[in-house]
Amino acid sequence: MKEKQFTNSLRSEGSQPHLSDKQLYPWQEECIQRWFRNDCRGMVQAVTGSGKTRLALAAAERLQKSLPCPLRIRIVVPTGALMRQWHRAAQDFLFSQDGASSARGSQTGAVGMVGGGFQAEGDGFCTIYVINSARYRLARQILADLKQGNAVLLIADECHRYASGQNRLIFEFLPYLKDASSRFCSMGLSATLPSGEALRFLSSALGRKIYSYGMAQAASARTICRYDLFHISLSFDQEERDAYDELSDRLALLYATISKAAPSIHHMSQTERFELLRRLAAGREPKTAQAASQYMGLTYKRKNLVCLASARVSCALELLRLLPAHERILVFGERISQAEELYQLLQKAFPGRAARYHSQMGRQANQNALERFRNGEVRILITCKSLDEGLDVPEVSIGIILSGTSTQRQRIQRLGRIIRQKEGKSRSSLYYLHVSDTAEDSCFLPDAGKAVVSELGYDRDRRSFTNPPYEKAAFRLTERLERRGMNDAQWNELLRCLRLGLIRCDWRLSQAWLRDRNRLAADTSEKNYWFCMEQLHRISREGPDA
Repeated sequence: MKEKQFTNSLRSEGSQPHLSDKQLYPWQEECIQRWFRNDCRGMVQAVTGSGKTRLALAAAERLQKSLPCPLRIRIVVPTGALMRQWHRAAQDFLFSQDGASSARGSQTGAVGMVGGGFQAEGDGFCTIYVINSARYRLARQILADLKQGNAVLLIADECHRYASGQNRLIFEFLPYLKDASSRFCSMGLSATLPSGEALRFLSSALGRKIYSYGMAQAASARTICRYDLFHISLSFDQEERDAYDELSDRLALLYATISKAAPSIHHMSQTERFELLRRLAAGREPKTAQAASQYMGLTYKRKNLVCLASARVSCALELLRLLPAHERILVFGERISQAEELYQLLQKAFPGRAARYHSQMGRQANQNALERFRNGEVRILITCKSLDEGLDVPEVSIGIILSGTSTQRQRIQRLGRIIRQKEGKSRSSLYYLHVSDTAEDSCFLPDAGKAVVSELGYDRDRRSFTNPPYEKAAFRLTERLERRGMNDAQWNELLRCLRLGLIRCDWRLSQAWLRDRNRLAADTSEKNYWFCMEQLHRISREGPDA
């Protein structure tokens, strides 16, 4: 193994900057040990927000100390936003030669960036590449590093992105390693590694999967913030429902035709089924090809109908009105038009407090929006798929999935945006909007750990939410308080508090925690809210006849 191989060799002092030691979680320590035992090769699957970046930098620091030769760190990321995030983390980890002064001083140039408008020198100690730029440069750079007698550590972040198409070009150096293979190390990072041929390719390039750290493990170990999940059921309007049912009927007829030509389609996964349909659509049998082509087109049309259901924006807007005004909130959508519609409504409801980030905004506009969100100038950021990877704002405590996705990887990444640990951050909440009685998957995360999962409904006509268990407890509380006698002002205040609690899990938290929140309340209005939640908690623990 490389750690033993290099430990007995003396390394010249002061030959390059070295990384500062940082305290790690137990899982990170165990993972690094496994990585060294596997000759410093391998892939790590760990939930977003659990510390993959720190893991990789700590592994680099320990590898560097064990080497008899200089180390060059090459990091590949999928986006410019993620490149800048890694740059900040690496600069914080890097120190000058005496280990006392930060890399922000004399060693600022030690971490370079390539892509997204940056063109760093390739021979620096640590260079971060956006994949689009890495395709045609990284392989040559790694071979040059090795030819100069250096060791190389390749860190492939979001490595599931590099198993297909042109992205594979970053691994073109592998056949030419020859005698330098003992000086090449690699670590792949992902929240959800692929399977099948993609996994086999990545294993051959980066090493086998050496560690897996899931949502349930992270929640139990408090590696991530405690979180609550909310499924909010929406309904089509009549016109949308009629269109959906018509599309579904047509799809059923086409599927019957296709299944006669390819009976194996019944037993395929969604990905395999799509690949089969593509092959059939390009085949020589006219009837089957036409049916497959129409089936794919109508499937997209039906998915688009569900994604753009008119109730989604209405529900998100009402949800944002009820959520705490001080919380930092991320809203994820699937369509830019939908994100823009919600943004315009939020500009009226919360002037200057919302921003949007998507591919049609332009790089500088997106960077500005992200910076305003990071520094707290805006508290609501609406995005599409652009920030599924590469956003690190630990202050975010609430996420809203405006329109869903069937991709498990994307779901985990979006949850990971809000569950990062932050001092003073007690809980996070994720709201997943889905249209009932459709093909849309209403189950958000099967590996939810100890999270509280609440099923809510939304009535667009009344612009109100339903939460049956909560409403049952609230009804019993109003009955008791009504018997004591309440004036109009007190009654309105009670209804206000109950309306706010309807979309939260506060009433399910411990009595001690609720009592403490009441004690620390900033004003009478907040104190009233926590008093109501404490009373609901007591009622929920009583028997039905209490």
